Amino acid sequence: QVQLVESGGGLVQAGGSLRLSCAASGRTFSPYSMGWFRQAPGKEREFVAASSWRGGSTYYADSVTGRLTISRDNAKTTVYLQMNSLKPEDTAVYFCAADLKMTLRVGTWEATDARYWGQGTQVTVSS
Repeated sequence: QVQLVESGGGLVQAGGSLRLSCAASGRTFSPYSMGWFRQAPGKEREFVAASSWRGGSTYYADSVTGRLTISRDNAKTTVYLQMNSLKPEDTAVYFCAADLKMTLRVGTWEATDARYWGQGTQVTVSS
């Protein structure tokens, strides 16, 4: 079993930056992929970024590539999401996830589900 706890969300102006953190506990030595999803009010859950368990491979949604960066500190059992150049459309609850289900869509890998989920942290970007 894996428990995930996100932190670092908050209110930021457009163009600003935030760094989200996700601390994992439990069976953290298992080679789980990890990533981030987000869900805005009235919208479906959206894939944001994913990382292989060692961090050697990363994948991003087209809407965030170049602005958001996922990284994983395996020694500290923590995954991060560095968010730069934030836009109002980035406003959502961001969820950390582990043991991702990856799906290939039009040549791009995306995570569509996960076995373990965090509680979510709110990110609000004002215009």
